[in-house]
Amino acid sequence: MSEKKTLIIGLVWPEPCSSAAGTRMLQLIDFFIAEGQQVIFACAAAKTVYSFDLPGKGVTELVIELNDDVFNGLIREISPDIVLFDRFVVEEQYGWRVQQECPDAIRILDTEDLHCLRHARQQAIKSGEPFQISDLFTDMAKREIAAILRCDLSLIISELEMKILKETFHIDPSLIYYLPFLEETLEEKDLKHWPSFEERAGFVFIGNYLHEPNWHTLQTLKTAIWPLLRKKLPGIALHIYGAYSNQKVMQLHNEKEKFLVNGRAEDAKTAIAQHKVLLAPIQFGAGLKGKFIDAMLTGTPNVTSTIGAEAMAGDLNWNGLIADDPELFITAAVTLYQMKDKWLQAQQNGINLLNNRYAKSAFLPAFRITLENLTAQLKTHRQHNFFGQILQYHNASSTKYMSLWITEKKRHRP
Repeated sequence: MSEKKTLIIGLVWPEPCSSAAGTRMLQLIDFFIAEGQQVIFACAAAKTVYSFDLPGKGVTELVIELNDDVFNGLIREISPDIVLFDRFVVEEQYGWRVQQECPDAIRILDTEDLHCLRHARQQAIKSGEPFQISDLFTDMAKREIAAILRCDLSLIISELEMKILKETFHIDPSLIYYLPFLEETLEEKDLKHWPSFEERAGFVFIGNYLHEPNWHTLQTLKTAIWPLLRKKLPGIALHIYGAYSNQKVMQLHNEKEKFLVNGRAEDAKTAIAQHKVLLAPIQFGAGLKGKFIDAMLTGTPNVTSTIGAEAMAGDLNWNGLIADDPELFITAAVTLYQMKDKWLQAQQNGINLLNNRYAKSAFLPAFRITLENLTAQLKTHRQHNFFGQILQYHNASSTKYMSLWITEKKRHRP
């Protein structure tokens, strides 16, 4: 019996040291490798020095191009059993080519988060109006929902987004699958390596600043939170870390104000673990926030907003305190920083959260069965999703014909 093949088409090459999206992608790659699959990772983006060493995991790398018919021949030759698209824009670009050349391959979309939700919330912040569900019905949502309908299965990282897809967009439950971050459980031996309350100093924030919610959060910290918080705790510093800390990020550094912008951390968890409390007054976004998983993995309580903690805790207690009003946020930060008993309780909450809601052992066996059932019943599954077939039909494939037009234009370029 020949080895099964999974082709992953990435928006970018995974950078787990730069973003939660990179970590998420490696978790999926590890799953397919553990299933005995040959994994091929294809990407049209340029690599950086921070791109993960995929060949070191036994993953075959494939450099591809946008709007290029060569891809069709490559995928025919690979003949994958599963094709996973990294975000909906990748499915738009390559989905029709996969369907055309390898119609029997299972097509999976890893949404990372609902882009239409994040974008709608961002627009609401810009307009100064409160976000409403009706704000979701945008052109971006049409594109993203169309990609979900064209695929056999979409991986959704947030329970709230599962609810939105089912109740607001009326997506058939058989097309979407809840799969959050997949972590190792915290054991007693892990906790022994954590710095104690007394050994930690200062506040911390971390994020990839190419991601607009992180840049906006950093500005909120600089202008609305830190000027008041540092007066309540004089002498305490706020340490800022993050990937892609460009000039606009670095220029926020101010030694006098103890607003210390350190740039990229060599290791996010090590950086977070030095400090007492993570601050994240996130105003918009979607999905789950990797920085809070890293905080839980290092025993670091946090103060965040309702949006920041959204869908992460379920019915369990949060790994810190939640406040949306700036004054309440500052009071919460002071409380966690100064009161060891509350800090220790928040740390314990984080342990419970991680072990009960993000343990990969609780999710991967069921995911394996879902893929097995999908493989066995693919024809029936697709017949049930007739709207997806309509969207695959050539008259609705605007992205396909746009791509073919660009391909022809490139071919006849002087």
